[in-house]
Amino acid sequence: MEVLLHQIDAFADAPFTGNPAAVMPLLAWLPDKLLQRLAEENRLSETAFYTSVLPPEAGLPPGDGPAFALRWFTPATEVDMCGHATLAAAAQIFDDMHPMADRVHFHTRSGWLGVGRNGDELVLDLPVVASADTVPDPELIDALGVRPLRVLTGQDEVVVVATEADVRGARPDFSAFPPLRRGVILTAPGDATDFVSRFFAPGVGVDEDPVTGSAHAQLAPLWARDLGRRDLSARQLSARTGRLRCTVTDNRVLLTGRCRRYLDGVVRLPDDDALASHR
Repeated sequence: MEVLLHQIDAFADAPFTGNPAAVMPLLAWLPDKLLQRLAEENRLSETAFYTSVLPPEAGLPPGDGPAFALRWFTPATEVDMCGHATLAAAAQIFDDMHPMADRVHFHTRSGWLGVGRNGDELVLDLPVVASADTVPDPELIDALGVRPLRVLTGQDEVVVVATEADVRGARPDFSAFPPLRRGVILTAPGDATDFVSRFFAPGVGVDEDPVTGSAHAQLAPLWARDLGRRDLSARQLSARTGRLRCTVTDNRVLLTGRCRRYLDGVVRLPDDDALASHR
């Protein structure tokens, strides 16, 4: 059996920037254990698998355009939400399958998600992720090695520090991280953008994610409220870096960025008898 593999950099303004995602289109779902092994082999923060076969519970997509079922796996586990790999999957579908479409819909663990086109940019539509102030976990703060101004909890833990230099200069001790629901976002006002961030999730196999779309569904509402406007510029300060434009509405966050295709390949899987061992 052969499966196509596309590696696409999401939220990338130049080569070797943004967040690389593996995108693997499937005719039908492979066994979960095999999907996990493929993500482990790809060794990227996320592998996106999609198929045109929608589950019965999906219902109708929320608008015009092609629709797919989409799942995301880190090298260690399946996750409920991933922004950059969704953007990458949409870029591949627009380029290779539906060049005339203006929008693509994905049924996921987090419900229906959409990606639209705006010239050479893509716009990812995510639900707002709520946050609530919380008491800092001393173990987490020590592992991050920072002085927090504020700590919030939600899908991820959010640690707000004073300056971009504080975010850039953090050197976390991943071996000392306490158990987390998913990951931790370190954020501050930006020098040349509205806010900056870094994202760490060693518990799901990703020490530092280059550019985390789903984290901005939690970050953008926080900074929109603090700065008093709904349109924001953001930069994630990983080694690769990535830029996003964020627009916050009542219950949605729109993330705009570009994708750059890095490679296309073919993965050769074992025959059906060998695949049975992965069920």
